[in-house]
Amino acid sequence: MSARYFLFLLLYIVSLSCHAQTVLCDVSGIEAPYSPVNGSFTGKQVPHSPDPLVAFRWNNPEWTDSLQVYVLAPVSVEADKSENVSVVDAANLRVDGPCELMFDFGRVSAAWFEFESADLDGEVEMSISEFNEPAVFNVGSQHPRKTASPVRHGNTWRLELNDQLYEGVRFAWIHIHSLNKPARISSVRLVCQVKPVNYEGSFACSDTLLSRIWYTGAYTVKLNLLQNYFGAILMERSDRHSWTGDAHTSQAASMVAFGNYDFVKQNLRYTSTQYNGIASYSLYWVLSLIDYYMYTGDKALLDEMLENACQKLDIAYHHYDKDPVIAFYGWDERLGGFESPTAEAKHAYRMLSIQAWNKFASILDHAGYEELATRYQRYAREKIDSLRMNPDWTDKLGVHAAADAINAGFANREEQRRLLSKALSDRMQRLSYSPFNQYFIIQSLAEIQEYDKALVTIDDCWGGQIRYGGTTFFEVFRPSWNTISRPNDAPVNNQCGYTSLTHPWSAGVTKWLSEEILGVRPTSPGFATFIIKPHLSAGVTWAKGTVPTPNGNIVVSFDLKSGEYLFTVPANTTADIAIPKGGYKINKVTLDHKRIASIGKDEDFIYCRGISPGEHRMKVHHSGKMSPSVDEPFVYENETFREDIETKGNWRNKYGKQGYILCSYDSLSDRTRLPDFIRDVKFSRNGNTHWITSTTDIRALESDKEESGRNLGAAHTRDPLVCLQTMTIDLSGEKDRAYQLALYFVDWDRKGRRSAIEVFNLETKKLIMPVYMVREYQGGKYIVFNVDQPVRIRINQVRGDNAALSGLFFD
Repeated sequence: MSARYFLFLLLYIVSLSCHAQTVLCDVSGIEAPYSPVNGSFTGKQVPHSPDPLVAFRWNNPEWTDSLQVYVLAPVSVEADKSENVSVVDAANLRVDGPCELMFDFGRVSAAWFEFESADLDGEVEMSISEFNEPAVFNVGSQHPRKTASPVRHGNTWRLELNDQLYEGVRFAWIHIHSLNKPARISSVRLVCQVKPVNYEGSFACSDTLLSRIWYTGAYTVKLNLLQNYFGAILMERSDRHSWTGDAHTSQAASMVAFGNYDFVKQNLRYTSTQYNGIASYSLYWVLSLIDYYMYTGDKALLDEMLENACQKLDIAYHHYDKDPVIAFYGWDERLGGFESPTAEAKHAYRMLSIQAWNKFASILDHAGYEELATRYQRYAREKIDSLRMNPDWTDKLGVHAAADAINAGFANREEQRRLLSKALSDRMQRLSYSPFNQYFIIQSLAEIQEYDKALVTIDDCWGGQIRYGGTTFFEVFRPSWNTISRPNDAPVNNQCGYTSLTHPWSAGVTKWLSEEILGVRPTSPGFATFIIKPHLSAGVTWAKGTVPTPNGNIVVSFDLKSGEYLFTVPANTTADIAIPKGGYKINKVTLDHKRIASIGKDEDFIYCRGISPGEHRMKVHHSGKMSPSVDEPFVYENETFREDIETKGNWRNKYGKQGYILCSYDSLSDRTRLPDFIRDVKFSRNGNTHWITSTTDIRALESDKEESGRNLGAAHTRDPLVCLQTMTIDLSGEKDRAYQLALYFVDWDRKGRRSAIEVFNLETKKLIMPVYMVREYQGGKYIVFNVDQPVRIRINQVRGDNAALSGLFFD
């Protein structure tokens, strides 16, 4: 570190109970590139937040403020050899012999790991991770293996893995491989960085999991605010910059949680000239500009960015009918990722284009740009009319394109009904692998008033991540991970490479909860007019919270059961209130103790309009019963996997009667006999290896011919190359032909391989089975399941050098 860094800092040690108590202490010997945090814990205590600084307040933070630092102590420690460790507390120990110490800091932080010891003498390494095993990442990182010998600074032992030092870390290890004498380890800590920003927004409701989701999304974004832009503190994954599209959801969540409009403005400028080959990201940037303008009323920035936004929208118009090449639209198999973007990605991009034209035309009209508004209205109308020349245009859209079509705002009720029925009605199939893309799906469900379905989906996606142990939101997630793994286990890796558990662009749900459940959203730029329209039901009976605006905070508290409604209307604004019926019959409404008549109503709400600034109390008198929530099943087409660890390499009398593939059996060549119902088999993105020839090892596969000796090879993922932590096997053939498939895995060189299997319909790319984890297959293990359609099998590395498959057997 350079001499300009501070040598001694006065830092906060934030304990597990930091919401209630903080210890101010003098920690000598800590070097850090930034000053210590300079505010105080004067904010509201929030037990549902993972943020150790949720109650911390800075005095008028601005976007130009430097990052600051604080120290986080571990909440627990575990030792593999407890007889060699005496624990004073989680941060202070005595070690008497070799051991491995694992520290849990309770949440992911943007931090580095260090401790103090004056007398530690032996062979020592240190590790960090977002999950409960030391992390390993792709080639190209400064330090792909997140384990290394510490660097000593006096009595401070620090793990230094990259020039910035900071990474996303929750778990940390001290590996004492040998010890020459007993030693004391003290002040085990993370030195964490933070961008000064206050929680101006808040959220709470009767479903405490939704409250946790709101604050987890907010913390995910806050954790990843860098010095001058929205970025990411990930285990080195080449994402430490602001991607123009990914920033859309990060900025959306940031505005409702922190009201840091100045920082969002700078990020819009920062990302305005980016183009990374992802066409949809340019349109997400336009949607971000729209969000920002509606939240702030900042016409000066709209004027500044007008030409840039128009160029992006005009490019989309020229792309629309030219079978656009979509390099990427999302990690979901149905979208193709970077491997092979699909027709669904192209349809979704077209729907996104119409949405961007429509919404930008609306704000241009507000801002007085009538001629430009007319241009983009014309673009949208032209393409909508073209779509409707085919009355069945909705039939070709999958879940992502259907969501984008609904969000575009042009679908009539019948078209919405068809899109819901075909693409959004199935609870499991409307889940995207990517929480980023899931945000647009729950937006569409809100647009068509399917709030029960949206809340179930939020629970499946973001609630599932919290049940997995998440304190930040992930890059990708499937609910079945919770049935195959323990909380905080290493996640399944995928097309994007090594899965990040700290992905700020997965936090859009925070804005959704503020706008749809709390119900606060602007109806004109800068919240000059706004609506409070809480969507309360048997699933969420009350909600309260705060939404920051340029004119002051909107504070609301609504209770469907009691009919008690409290809200503030800031100065220079006007509010409309939508009173949810929730199944009740509303008999009378009083505002500030005076009876009022509604100015409008529909099936679900009664409306009161034009409410002036001030603090208001509303009482709703109702009768009848609340409408019950509708439950939905979560159903896979097939859920049954079976393991066989007994057969090992002796497959001939048990498997493969209809056909087989022995991977790299002869040098790097497969031995293949396909059944008559399989037309073709295609391996993609895999490597091949031949492990052994003519062995007696029973794990190796016996020959398909009358010859002695056993051979073994494998198709494998190509770790640690970037984005090659997964491979696919496409089995094309007869539809509706049922057969049994057995996959044979061998961890031949006992490298601790752990792998995951996903099974999709080959044509639609819909997931048809839950994810299955293949563990401890060093002795050879068959995974057996039934198939009745052409399928894609995706095999993902989880841990170990790679995922390795040695055979497929058809019966």
